[in-house]
Amino acid sequence: MLGKKLVTAQKRGETRALCLGLGMVACSMMMYFFIGITIVPFYTKSVWTTETVCKVLKANIKDKVFCPNSEGSEDEEIFPYPCLQVWVNLTASGQEVMLYQTEDTLDRNPKCSYVPDKLENSKEVKARIETIASNFKKYKTFPCYYDPGGTQTNVILSRLYPSKGLLFAFLWPTLMFTGGCLIIVLVKISQYVSVLSAWQ
Repeated sequence: MLGKKLVTAQKRGETRALCLGLGMVACSMMMYFFIGITIVPFYTKSVWTTETVCKVLKANIKDKVFCPNSEGSEDEEIFPYPCLQVWVNLTASGQEVMLYQTEDTLDRNPKCSYVPDKLENSKEVKARIETIASNFKKYKTFPCYYDPGGTQTNVILSRLYPSKGLLFAFLWPTLMFTGGCLIIVLVKISQYVSVLSAWQ
């Protein structure tokens, strides 16, 4: 009687462990799919792949010229902000080009180097842009990214999804997938050993 209870408890434990392993594998596959349709296209679409050194030539704030938040946006007049334009000397080619914060900045407003997040207080936006401009004037040399193919003549300060960020995004689903497979393998080994013991 006690032996039957132990066997039943063992089977239930194996079933739960097997469901856990399969669930982890399924969740990791969903995470792989989500990363594949969201982050990977932005990473492969970016042409600013080569890092170089940029030297600031000028950083101007156009106080009287306000840029819209995005072209065709409904809240263009609600959220105006001073337009910061940063021009740098590209060390790789020696050209004078415009600097953008990220790839998204160029898509949102190609006239400005920095597009702030929508804030209710316009003074905070202006103070932040002035701080960024003063930092560019203070630290004149810094790493940046350019397009080696020449499709884009401008440069960006940082990539939205760098190689390290992409690897980090794939790290967690990989660990979950490995853990799920390991649990399934251990359950199968345990079942095989139980059958082998019962047969002997």
